[in-house]
Amino acid sequence: MMKSLFNPADREALAHRLATLEPGTLRQWGRMDPAQMLLHCALGLEAATGDRPMKQVFLGKLITPFIRGMVLGERPFRKNSPTDPTFVVADARDFEAERVRLATLIDRFVQRGPESAGKATHTFFGRLNGDEWGRLMHKHLDHHLRQFGV
Repeated sequence: MMKSLFNPADREALAHRLATLEPGTLRQWGRMDPAQMLLHCALGLEAATGDRPMKQVFLGKLITPFIRGMVLGERPFRKNSPTDPTFVVADARDFEAERVRLATLIDRFVQRGPESAGKATHTFFGRLNGDEWGRLMHKHLDHHLRQFGV
């Protein structure tokens, strides 16, 4: 069964991993430091909650039908996967403030539930149902926690 932010056990496991992340944790790939990664993940969750309304990019409309199953499937995202430029974080961030922001957004995403998430548009994949959003957000957080070995 696919892991999801809407599953309490999956969410608790992610929360434990987030708690072990420290400001000086070294990345295993990519460019972001831990605080930047936390904000990057928060921005993704803002899209999922509808706080950051997005429109699907044209390339996504063309490619999504061919890769949707792979992206939403069991296999983790590969290292250095592409990201939408609006989600790139390059400036210095306050680690604890970003950790609180992300935890708050996870809680809001879960409290709003799958029905609400299903109303949001992903910048690349377009319309996702609530279960797909729950799986995608879990997979995204897992990807970046693995980036820092937690």
